[in-house]
Amino acid sequence: MVIRTAIIGFGTAGRIFHAPFLAADPAFRIDAIVTKNPDRAAQAWQEHPQARIVADVDALWADAGEIDLVVVASPNGTHGALAEAALQAGCHVVVDKPFVADAAEGEALIALAASKNLLLTVFQNRRWDGDFLTLRDLVRSGRLGEIRRFESRFEWWKPLPKPGWKSDAPVAEAGGILFDLGPHLVDQALQLFGPVREVYAEVDRVREGVAADDDVFLALDHESGVRSHLWMSAVAAAPGPRFRVLGSEGAYTSWGLDGQEPALISGARPGDAGFGETPEERWGTLDSGDASERIPTARGDYGRFYADVAEALTAHAAPPVDPADAVAGLRVIAAARAAAH
Repeated sequence: MVIRTAIIGFGTAGRIFHAPFLAADPAFRIDAIVTKNPDRAAQAWQEHPQARIVADVDALWADAGEIDLVVVASPNGTHGALAEAALQAGCHVVVDKPFVADAAEGEALIALAASKNLLLTVFQNRRWDGDFLTLRDLVRSGRLGEIRRFESRFEWWKPLPKPGWKSDAPVAEAGGILFDLGPHLVDQALQLFGPVREVYAEVDRVREGVAADDDVFLALDHESGVRSHLWMSAVAAAPGPRFRVLGSEGAYTSWGLDGQEPALISGARPGDAGFGETPEERWGTLDSGDASERIPTARGDYGRFYADVAEALTAHAAPPVDPADAVAGLRVIAAARAAAH
């Protein structure tokens, strides 16, 4: 069985994060791509000549019987409506993060998918970052001892916002850095340390000309006793460590982002030699007093998400991401906005 797939949106999400992995996995075939932008349509046709390129979703729904899976990779504020339409059309659905703008909307989509016996999952690709996989294994191994504080950052220096929906979208349309990066950082914290009982937040809009927040700090108090400190910023001229995790037996620190995204942007593709690997000079360290050890970074593997989607559709395996996990993250984001100082 080949999974006939349509991608809605061919911007960064559709072109960089979804299409290359679908094209590289023989379980899938990209049959349709939806984009209104003529330049993106031309690029989509060049990169995926077997696919129909259509300008609006109505044309897609007209032939929905020819599609098994719809990937929603459009601007954040459209995710909910498009996911609902795809489910109503009888298609399985992958939604790029953030799932939707509101937890209640997410729960309604989960219920709709269940009522139609369709797969619904969310592209939380950062679960397959090499540094996160490494940290997860360290935590599980007990080498850090009892975890006391988890620090995690996505920070960069973009003092002048670029035009486009990411700068123009208000919070009501899931705009702002808390909706853009928060789903990754919060999801990783929840995956490692479980549910949250209290949220402290600083949510700021620093740059002129942006419609929503661009500099955010969250402190999460987990029921497990761990405290997570999460930073996301477009105005950090000197970024801090990607991870800094303090435990009773040691600390793990790593710098820099997983290399899969920049590799994809530069033209690399899954399956290329070295794809997903982190060079030794960028490995993190495990420290305990005067002792310090370099920890090899696991190979990052965003393609694992789609391999698991294929397993879910063909062998009735669990989805790679339970959409209820994304709803839990949305509840933390909502609590952060309510608590913002």
